[in-house]
Amino acid sequence: MHVIASMSDEKKTAPCSAASATELWVTLARAQQRVLAAMERDLKAAGLPPLSWYDVLWELDRAEDGRLRPFEIEERTLLTQYNLSRLIDRLAKEALVRREVFDQDCRGRWVVITEAGRERRARMWTIYGRSIEEHLGARLSEAEAQMLTDLLRRLA
Repeated sequence: MHVIASMSDEKKTAPCSAASATELWVTLARAQQRVLAAMERDLKAAGLPPLSWYDVLWELDRAEDGRLRPFEIEERTLLTQYNLSRLIDRLAKEALVRREVFDQDCRGRWVVITEAGRERRARMWTIYGRSIEEHLGARLSEAEAQMLTDLLRRLA
């Protein structure tokens, strides 16, 4: 805990070397890739769709009135417009979302989560939450998790 307290007191630190920054980048990218792959496997083993479905359903579920414009979903997720459009098509085909005309200009569309979408997101969370605990929480102490969170916030 002392490390965390002293870390938050530091205003300016000397930058790390290029070699350390590169090693950090490679390690961070590999860790993210491996943890995400493990979580995707857990969802697939449970007969559930991929995390990208969860991400969109989560953003819609927590949005006011359960609806967002596609560009708002894009801003809140890591999905590109092209991939998001295809994903919304798949979600609509599964009746997890529906499209509604945007009243103000009749050109835009809302993406609205359905009750089935809320249920699927909740079902996915039971596996996803357990997967987060298994692949992250079980591998770090509380202090380590907090320290890593604090460090990553500095990058974000």
